[in-house]
Amino acid sequence: MVQVVFFIILCTLAGYFCFKGYRRVVKNIQLGRDENLTDHPAQRLRNMTLVALGQKKMFKNVTPAVLHLFLYVGFVITQIELIEIFIDGLTGHHRIIYHAVEHINVLRSFYVFVISFIEAISILVFVGTVCFLARRWVLRVPRLNMPELRGWPIKDATIILLAEIFLLMCIFSMNTADMAMHHGEYGFLVSGWLMPLFNGWSYTHTHVIERLGWWGHLSCVLGFLVYLPYSKHLHILLAFPNTYYSRLQPKGYIANMPEITKEIKLMMNPEAAPAATDANPAPIKFGAKDVADLSWKNLMDAYSCTECGRCTAACPANITGKKLSPRKIMMDTRDRLEEVGRSIEANNGEWKEDGKSLIEHGYISVEELRACTTCNACVEECPVMISPLDIIIQLRRNLVMEESNAPAEWTGMFTNMENNGAPWQFSQQDRLKWND
Repeated sequence: MVQVVFFIILCTLAGYFCFKGYRRVVKNIQLGRDENLTDHPAQRLRNMTLVALGQKKMFKNVTPAVLHLFLYVGFVITQIELIEIFIDGLTGHHRIIYHAVEHINVLRSFYVFVISFIEAISILVFVGTVCFLARRWVLRVPRLNMPELRGWPIKDATIILLAEIFLLMCIFSMNTADMAMHHGEYGFLVSGWLMPLFNGWSYTHTHVIERLGWWGHLSCVLGFLVYLPYSKHLHILLAFPNTYYSRLQPKGYIANMPEITKEIKLMMNPEAAPAATDANPAPIKFGAKDVADLSWKNLMDAYSCTECGRCTAACPANITGKKLSPRKIMMDTRDRLEEVGRSIEANNGEWKEDGKSLIEHGYISVEELRACTTCNACVEECPVMISPLDIIIQLRRNLVMEESNAPAEWTGMFTNMENNGAPWQFSQQDRLKWND
């Protein structure tokens, strides 16, 4: 009874902190502008199935894709055993499902097969986890050791990988000790091989190890769920809605600004202008200066970023030594969004200007924004269909149209396009003379 009460208290606390963490993420995403992305549901469902569930884009790089598949499948499959742990925790019984079917040979064999399969998958998860640690700390893969990952980001990745190893240790210590206490009765695959480790142990000591494994497994899973909203591993959940709500236009498509389209239509037909009803109309904003100027999808992109760095590794600007890193764009957007969210929470739901913005102020620099060639390489590479380019374009629009912040070369090009209808300093009448 004491264990049941403790189990309920632990789950209740975890549920409270989970609700608090995930609600914060949802509220922060809702700070973005509205954007309708509900068209073509069949195509969106197909994208989600292939990319989020099927890991389609991961396999452009086979080795990490296979390792990631081990962890991905293992994460899903191992939760089956968690179902029994929850039932045992609520009832106070031990392996209640097994004992419910132990006299039905077919169901008992199926139960043993499921647990054995989970253990076999867990071995692959262990291999994948060790390889990922080695890629970060031994092989030091360049895209996993760039400046934007120093500090918390690389610690975050390491914490999760070490927690995964701890979880596997709990699973195997629980099952193996349980097998040893019952003289191999269950017949689990991997635990059967490990059972000799407990030769000579007393029943009491073996039972302690089994209980430590059981509680460790439960605590690790609950801790992971609580930790998830503060980690880049939130992509485990957000990859599904993020791919579903991804934009369906061709990658080269750049959306017009509604504010500009409206002004052009009014210039062509002034009579269509509505009568002024507000003596102090709200100023029109062009582009985005801060996170609240971006759409909710841009903000979901930021929270969905896996920090894998494939976008940065493919970025021609970054490859040639420019300061731009698409991954950093997403990380900076998320960090600024978190800062704004904390400020709103501290001020009872009210946003008070702090004199900062997403551009400069320790976040995204003008130099980074100007380095982008809008080639879409980052969008093409992202395994969860994030678009750093969309954020870059909106920030650049704000710089040019609100701040008049553009290089002299750009200003000259803009003037030529306005006067000559082309980027070059030739009048339209002289275009046929270019070859003279």
